[in-house]
Amino acid sequence: MPALTEDSPLTKLLTKPDAAQLAKTKGLQSVGDLFEFAPRRYVRPGQLTDLSSLHVGEDVLVVAEVRKATTRPMRNRRGKMLTVVIGDDHGNELDVTFFSAFGHEKKLLPGVRGLFVGQIGAYGRRLQLTHPEYELLDDDEQGEATVEWYRTHRVPVYSTTGKLNSLKLRRLMHQALDSVDRVREPVPEDVRVARGLLDRAAALELVHRPSLDDKPSLGLDRLKYDEAFVLQTILAQRRKAAEAELATPRLPRPGGLLAAFDARLPFELTDGQREVGEVLAAELASERPMHRLLQGEVGSGKTVVALRAMLAAIDAGGQAALLAPTEVLAAQHHRSIGAMLGDLALGGMLGGADDGTTVALLTGSQGAAARRKALLAAASGEAGIVVGTHALIQKHVQFADLALVVVDEQHRFGVEQRDALREKGLRPPHVLVMTATPIPRTVAMTVFGDMETSTLRELPRGRSPITTHVVDADKPGWVDRTWQRVAEEVAKGHQAYVVCPRIGEVDDDDTTGTTGTTGTTGTTGTTGTGAATDTSDEDAGWDDWDDDEGASAGPGAGPERELTGVYAMLSTLQATAALDGVRLGVLHGQLDPDAKDATMRAFAAGEIDVLVATTVIEVGVDVPNASVMVVVDADRFGISQLHQLRGRVGRGAVPGLCLLMTRDPGERAIERLDQVAATTDGFELARADLLLRREGDVLGARQSGRASSVRHLRLGRLEDEQIIADAREDAFALVADDPGLRTHPALAAAVAMRLDEEQAAWLERG
Repeated sequence: MPALTEDSPLTKLLTKPDAAQLAKTKGLQSVGDLFEFAPRRYVRPGQLTDLSSLHVGEDVLVVAEVRKATTRPMRNRRGKMLTVVIGDDHGNELDVTFFSAFGHEKKLLPGVRGLFVGQIGAYGRRLQLTHPEYELLDDDEQGEATVEWYRTHRVPVYSTTGKLNSLKLRRLMHQALDSVDRVREPVPEDVRVARGLLDRAAALELVHRPSLDDKPSLGLDRLKYDEAFVLQTILAQRRKAAEAELATPRLPRPGGLLAAFDARLPFELTDGQREVGEVLAAELASERPMHRLLQGEVGSGKTVVALRAMLAAIDAGGQAALLAPTEVLAAQHHRSIGAMLGDLALGGMLGGADDGTTVALLTGSQGAAARRKALLAAASGEAGIVVGTHALIQKHVQFADLALVVVDEQHRFGVEQRDALREKGLRPPHVLVMTATPIPRTVAMTVFGDMETSTLRELPRGRSPITTHVVDADKPGWVDRTWQRVAEEVAKGHQAYVVCPRIGEVDDDDTTGTTGTTGTTGTTGTTGTGAATDTSDEDAGWDDWDDDEGASAGPGAGPERELTGVYAMLSTLQATAALDGVRLGVLHGQLDPDAKDATMRAFAAGEIDVLVATTVIEVGVDVPNASVMVVVDADRFGISQLHQLRGRVGRGAVPGLCLLMTRDPGERAIERLDQVAATTDGFELARADLLLRREGDVLGARQSGRASSVRHLRLGRLEDEQIIADAREDAFALVADDPGLRTHPALAAAVAMRLDEEQAAWLERG
């Protein structure tokens, strides 16, 4: 066989169907990709596997001893069937069945040991493997060298795909390692020595062919560093290219809008807000485009910081665009910015300040007249601030001079969407993205150093603590107490949210997912019309993921069940005696804009006591009088989303209470809910979220899941983050001296392997 390189396609080693399967399920297309495919674990052939922990449906590689073997004629066709019983040292047994004994009955004799690979099934009350792949560890026919290898090496166990089980993948890996002439070494020798790293060829041997006394973790540490170093090199090149871009410096004029706004602020900025404001002002005044992440706890005052930056941009003759993920949030921002600015937002109008500006709102469901007015205000420059949803990024939307792009809750937007808005500037605009709880991709980009980062940890004066409890919805007494607690808050003059994972139908009167008490029907506030099972612009499933077991129903990975809709919950609450007389309202993304706006205004004015809503209220909604939130089917939401949701309460002088109602959620969901209940530190929760999920595609638009650029590193683990920090230092120093990697061809080749065309284009757009 001719020598291979790491760039050789896997079709050089596999049939096209098998290679296609690896590409589809594991993202492996080249020999170099294969080398990066690390085992899940290792087994020692000299130790039998404990068979007591196997489960139906599990793909396994076990080391076991044949206890007995029985052949018998087939009932309905010719030939003999072989049933083998294998066991471990503790007396546990597993059946192995072959519907054709030929070729197996003379090998699988009592007393021999072997590796058996397959999927666990069941027949009667006994677990079994049917037609598994196997290798005997003391088979004379294998040859003395093979037997000796098993005696002296650990056996790597790879995650399986299609017909390629762990044994076949191990043989494939051995073939590739033996066939590649020279293993690529992307890390310069001086860096490798300074960091005390193994050479890459030795590391691959440790990971894929470790001896019994070897430590595969040392080889994996090298692969982790390689991964971090290549990615950091890519990001360093991107940062270097961005430094060559020229933006228009935006220096606020003395005595302008920003000064007028600061003079009218009814509260004192926190130290953190002032410090971040100074950083933003300096970057806005630079010719280098700002690309900064502003992260802060829910309620830490990010919006005020962003508004001051927008006013600075307007003072300098430019415009600012604020991109919000939902129409409810866009409308909320439009109202709150208008309220904060007062007559400064009425530029050119009767009663407006002489040096004021205009704040326009642009959403997808606006009427034609309102939409034309907003588009004209943006294009003419009349509107200094344009607030909008995805409608802002459409091609026909134009700005006179877009100076600053602010993206609120950036996890709700794909990279392409943010990029499309950036391209509307005459020159590259400055960009500020905000998030209250960093989601995995945000933390990944932050740790990998792609953005400059500012953090607000200090809460403004007047914020109140939030207490969170998990409520077992299978216990009627707990559920009754939940609604009594809501009624108690309403009786004190406060308000409540009840959040559901879906909308449901208007006439939906089932109570699936909840247990309520019966009683008289309470009066209703604005319920709206036009419900649907879709959640529209709420994008409620952003926090879902596929876990390692393949569950795709949501983050809880619990049993499938009907999720509670807002209209079913409305019926439940109307029939709950404790809530008799309570004014109820409904809010979700499928209501028409006027109904949504009317409902939010009524709730903010105290005309609705309990708002039953979807996640449309997740971010930006500010009603200081709201003191309690009940999240129904809380196990179907992710950590970050739950933290965002509960940030809607405790926004005033009254302490907040968040009750996470769940039914039969499963162990992983309970773990997540307990973590949310244990802390209100959004950064600690973001780290927990990373450990439970993944960091998303660091180089592209994908937000989370297994289609990730990161194979070995796990963000959230402090030791891995240290590897990233070390690699960042080394890569940025290297790129500073050699931006094009002309003197580092192996690293340049590794970078080229890492970037596909889509990712490369994304980096080009920056």
